[in-house]
Amino acid sequence: MAMGVSGGALGGGRGRGRRRGGRGPMAEINVTPLVDVMLVLLIIFMVTAPLLKAAVPIELPESRAKAMSEEQGQLQITIRRDGTVFYEADELAPGELAERLAATPAGADGKPPLVTLRADKALDYGRVMEIMGELNRAGFTSISLVTDVSGG
Repeated sequence: MAMGVSGGALGGGRGRGRRRGGRGPMAEINVTPLVDVMLVLLIIFMVTAPLLKAAVPIELPESRAKAMSEEQGQLQITIRRDGTVFYEADELAPGELAERLAATPAGADGKPPLVTLRADKALDYGRVMEIMGELNRAGFTSISLVTDVSGG
């Protein structure tokens, strides 16, 4: 008493497991739209990433000076309104700036890197001069003061 797999005993037959149109289920996924979306997102992130470099939010003073080009290997020092000093994005304890500056490696040409100093516009001028004095004492003589460039 043998039973056939394709026979009528199991209710199989020709059309079993198939759709009416005679086609089987689609097993392939079209990934082209996914790739298109991912490439657009990649381009957006590549364009916006350099704009997000300023990690410490401060209110910069306005200036009518021309914008300078940004170079690789610059050291960024930021002073917030309350006087807190940041080395790149790291908050420093009072008196720690001199240690961090001493540990900063020199550039490929043996010179210290260019320093960009960002200070809040409500900050006391004397506090900015203290930080510039620390930079000068550590041998950093090329210092750029960052301002917010106005449209006028």
